[in-house]
Amino acid sequence: MQQKIKVGIGFATGRKTFRRVLRSYIYSWEESGLVDNKNVLLNVFVAYDLTYNKTVKNDYVNIHPELAENLESINFIGSVEIKQEIDYLVKENVLDYAEAKKIFGKGYAAQRNAVIYSAIKNGMDYLIFSDDDEYPVAVTNTRKTAVWGGQHGLLTHIKHLQHADITHGYHCGYISPIPFIEYNDTMTEADFRTFIEAISNDILNWDNVKKVMNNGGVTYADTEVLVSEAVKEVEEINHAKFISGANLGINLTDKRRVFPFYNPPGARGEDAFLSTCLSERNVLKVPSYTFHDGFSTYNHLLEGVLPIKLKFIKADQKQIVDRFYKACIGWIRYKPLLLYITRPDDYEKIIEEMRQKLQVVLPKICLFFGQPNFMNILTELDKYDKNVQKHYSDFIETKRIWANIIEHFAKQKESEKIDETAKKKEDEVM
Repeated sequence: MQQKIKVGIGFATGRKTFRRVLRSYIYSWEESGLVDNKNVLLNVFVAYDLTYNKTVKNDYVNIHPELAENLESINFIGSVEIKQEIDYLVKENVLDYAEAKKIFGKGYAAQRNAVIYSAIKNGMDYLIFSDDDEYPVAVTNTRKTAVWGGQHGLLTHIKHLQHADITHGYHCGYISPIPFIEYNDTMTEADFRTFIEAISNDILNWDNVKKVMNNGGVTYADTEVLVSEAVKEVEEINHAKFISGANLGINLTDKRRVFPFYNPPGARGEDAFLSTCLSERNVLKVPSYTFHDGFSTYNHLLEGVLPIKLKFIKADQKQIVDRFYKACIGWIRYKPLLLYITRPDDYEKIIEEMRQKLQVVLPKICLFFGQPNFMNILTELDKYDKNVQKHYSDFIETKRIWANIIEHFAKQKESEKIDETAKKKEDEVM
């Protein structure tokens, strides 16, 4: 008899639209045949944050019974549930309350850690992360109008996680928060390039940014990937195998091979920091897309309405500029630590080059967007550069604490197996 696979699907969310997104995913799993597959047990894990968008618990937990019937279980992880788990781990002498804050504190990394923890505790074999602003469809621009296709991402991850530690899919849509820029004498293309190169990393670089901007901020799916079943290993760049936090599969069958997420306080980059832990892991790029609705302008996709043309995202609205500004702050807050980990020998030199570039170009950026707060980017760089050694220590400490948690559950599982074997022998004797 074929062994049943317990699959967790994880969401770290804070948006009111979450239930609509989950509904679309469940319909997608049903259409792909996964819901009716008796050898695949689907379990959803939702870590929700009520403070992110001033939501209430019912925005997440009030799932229609007919939808819930398609799942083996649905697990909601809020502040109460996290406190209960922390109390349990402290009681078991696995960690103390100060250590618990490093794993289950605030931010996206903490939410994702809560999901992985819950999936491991509930005996999942695989965990696939999805985002609440990503949908299981792909869009191309191979014709005069946008061409759409459904994507069976979960099926793809399950298939390839049998041979990998991590599986990582593709993203299309509004991946980048960088709007389309119409240059002028205030800010030229050369100025903006200098700015992007100062704040960018190994994944976000000028060539990629320019290509996306020329498409009006849209990343289209590669048709060769869509028609192919080819899988490739993720290349290691500066001691990191870069992945993203969603459309991401994690093999949990050997718990000791699983790492936690981490980000410096107030920063993002939790996927980048996980990437730096994967040198000795098998990380596969798998042919499955999700559409990223980064500006929350295509919620009607969830109702089956497929636009024939995708909008240009121009820097002519305050909310667009604000989103770009927040993204820049998030990038600059985590870049020092990322450089410290991946390019330690060149760290001081690169930081100083960044500082000099920003001093020249930020006044032009402020003038162009009409927002003087862009100068805060330089302040944040100085602050996070100053604290980079502390953040690095926290990063190492987070991995140590996580290893203790994993060891606790691994030993617990081994003990259960020993007890089961002993009981079986007793039954045979009797």
